[in-house]
Amino acid sequence: MAKINENYLKLQAGYLFPEIERRVNEYSRTNPEKKIIKMGIGDVTLPLIPSVVKAFQEGVDEMSKIKTFRGYGPYEGYRFLREAIVKNDYIDRGVKIDIDEVFISDGSKSDTGNIQEIFGIDNTIAITDPVYPVYVDTTIMAGRTGKMQKNGYFDGIIYMPCTEDNNFIPDLPESRADLIYLCFPNNPTGATPSKNDLKKWVDYAASNNSIILYDSAYEAFIQEKNIPHSIFEIEGARRVAIEFRSYSKTAGFTGTRCAYTVIPKELMAKTSKGDSYPLHSLWYRRQSTKFNGVSYPVQKAAYAVYSDSGKAEIRDVINYYMKNAGIIREQLLKLGFKVYGGINAPYAWVRTKENIDSWELFDKLLFEANIVATPGSGFGPSGEGFIRFSAFALRENVIEAMDRIKNIKL
Repeated sequence: MAKINENYLKLQAGYLFPEIERRVNEYSRTNPEKKIIKMGIGDVTLPLIPSVVKAFQEGVDEMSKIKTFRGYGPYEGYRFLREAIVKNDYIDRGVKIDIDEVFISDGSKSDTGNIQEIFGIDNTIAITDPVYPVYVDTTIMAGRTGKMQKNGYFDGIIYMPCTEDNNFIPDLPESRADLIYLCFPNNPTGATPSKNDLKKWVDYAASNNSIILYDSAYEAFIQEKNIPHSIFEIEGARRVAIEFRSYSKTAGFTGTRCAYTVIPKELMAKTSKGDSYPLHSLWYRRQSTKFNGVSYPVQKAAYAVYSDSGKAEIRDVINYYMKNAGIIREQLLKLGFKVYGGINAPYAWVRTKENIDSWELFDKLLFEANIVATPGSGFGPSGEGFIRFSAFALRENVIEAMDRIKNIKL
């Protein structure tokens, strides 16, 4: 008889966002007349920008003609897109990245989970708490953990609590970690580190032969100066870090799917015999075996993000969402909530009131105000007592949602 991967049985209830969707759908079925405003899952609402749509259409048109039709593309992505990434996202910021260090993919969500495949099963992984659930869940699926303890932590993971006391920037782990997941601007808290903060992590990784898995999917939303957009802005990071980026939120590609991962060629890890081996070649081998690449029209559409018109249009979209974040932050502060984030990230991380837990506030918002937010406990034990509001909504809905909250007892 075929046997299942029993690590999946360790996963609790279900992935956070499908569970939210299940609860919302159940409420909608019994209350079809209610207008629900969704500010939970980080899905975008504005359409693709005109420059992207035009390029997308041109790409599809090329695929319809024999002279310009393209079949399988390069596993690492088309060179024209990788060149644009290197120039605009790195060189223009004074960061050295080579074109062949960039791998185009269908999303940073899949890459941050799949990256574990090139590392041995006995690596110890450090993860912030609260955290984007994919990091924890894929670590469990891979068999790198034991059972979940009463405090909500799994044996085998080094947890790094991010709380009000440390401004949601994790402290260095007390025990040594082989792999370290960091996400900045942070999902869900919206926290951003200084260059000095990141330098501590790079130095720690260098001293401990650790690898930092750096998710910077929200870097385009950074508004303040002197906040690093890439870990590779930090001296020494090329020897200790992998970076993940996405067009999902930046350019509205949640339904279009395009992202990229950067693995420097000098980044090494050890074999069981102690020999050093480049991770770049291992990831290329993984991708060329299990991934056939992102379609040509999608990559051409992503390329348009870097055109002069594309940059201007993207800037307008980001400003729109960040104004939403400002409205959420301002209104909730007026209502007496403690609000974090919403300055350099499209998320507001809000403390609940009067000992209401995260899911209780979720239900109260859904049932009494018909608003969907994300319970903080879904991001980890340290997220209990918080709820996350997403700014990826239409302006009129954000304003209406804040008005509704004024009318319920919290």
